[in-house]
Amino acid sequence: MSDDHDHDHDHDHEGEEGSPLGEVQLRVQALESLLVDKGLVDPAALDVLIDTYENKIGPRNGARLVARAWVDPDFRRRLLDNGSAASAEMGFLGRQTDSLIVVENTPDVHNLVVCTLCSCYPWAILGLPPVWYKSAPYRSRAVIDPRGVLRELGTDLPDEVEVRVWDSTAEIRYLVLPERPPGTESWSEEQLADLVTRDSMIGVEKIVTPAESAP
Repeated sequence: MSDDHDHDHDHDHEGEEGSPLGEVQLRVQALESLLVDKGLVDPAALDVLIDTYENKIGPRNGARLVARAWVDPDFRRRLLDNGSAASAEMGFLGRQTDSLIVVENTPDVHNLVVCTLCSCYPWAILGLPPVWYKSAPYRSRAVIDPRGVLRELGTDLPDEVEVRVWDSTAEIRYLVLPERPPGTESWSEEQLADLVTRDSMIGVEKIVTPAESAP
């Protein structure tokens, strides 16, 4: 696991224990309901906007970083040496990528990202954090029982694979460089990017080719 860091967080805090929503989340929901009731916001358009940031813009940026690293050994080295600089090369700039560290999955090592005290997350390259990433059970159990958490999320690793857990902070964010799946040697960078998922860049799933995932 990475060294402990002081968490100087100012966002994404959970509500009090036993409360499903924090004060900020409740205020956001109330504001959203008010705007919808007054006809100022179209709920369908809002859903599309959220889906875009959650599943398209952000994760797509990260997927492009991963695909470039898979096809360009020099870029891969730069990404692992200085994730922030390599991200900037591709135009991905922002507070969440100022101190980006990229950790690489290999056949012997599997990396998992968590934020134990909050939900710090590189929005610019991963989009909106998923609900489970912000949940207290994930934030606590990912450190205590990472293999169990991975298994519950569908990734059952062999005992001989080392699991490393990285704790994001307000100062340092992490991105997992997943293993390139076999059988993709002739694929284009764009095709490869289509394979990369948000969850694989957090480290809770492994990437498989469509042929491997077929029943």
